Amino acid sequence: MKLYTYDPAPNPKRLQLFINYKGIDIETEQVDLMKLEQFKDEFRAVNPVATVPTLVTDEGVVLAEVIGACVYLEEKFPDKPLLGTTALEKAQVISWDHQIFNTCLTAVAEILRNGNPNFAGRALPGGLDIPQIPELVERGKLRLAPAFRAIDAALADSPFLVGDSVTLADIDLLVCTEFCGWVKESVPEDCANIHAWLPRAREALGL
Repeated sequence: MKLYTYDPAPNPKRLQLFINYKGIDIETEQVDLMKLEQFKDEFRAVNPVATVPTLVTDEGVVLAEVIGACVYLEEKFPDKPLLGTTALEKAQVISWDHQIFNTCLTAVAEILRNGNPNFAGRALPGGLDIPQIPELVERGKLRLAPAFRAIDAALADSPFLVGDSVTLADIDLLVCTEFCGWVKESVPEDCANIHAWLPRAREALGL
């Protein structure tokens, strides 16, 4: 296997935390997004969509979505499961993964990509020329607090989002809380359950 990634970025960090927790040894190559290396011919020959992380499997198949790479690695390396152990837990982890990505992560991405001049013409990941929409900055900010409060309610009676141990859902939430700092946003102060969960999640992931 080979992993193409960029450590500081949120989506690569989601996958890297997954890999680190399981102790998987994978050949890794950094693709510097700040230098726009994702658009170089060499990388686009691997992943034409020009996004990271990109995992090339032992079979030579390119997995360019975090959830796909995680499912593959969970099957290959089942020890220390991160996608649940029962049918219900697996469904819950995937559901949380989808919810956190579509609410929290995309809200921060809206703020960043539509408000930062460095993303002019690149308002969405990938190689398409997509103009920024300034109004989406405010929409992203409006979306964040309600999304975090919904998650906070779910943590009221549980140490982690699914069951009694850390999962990909917790990894996604942790990465999202850190990604907020990129746009000078944060978890609302009244989300006491998330604030109590943060050190617990970091400890569980060995951070």
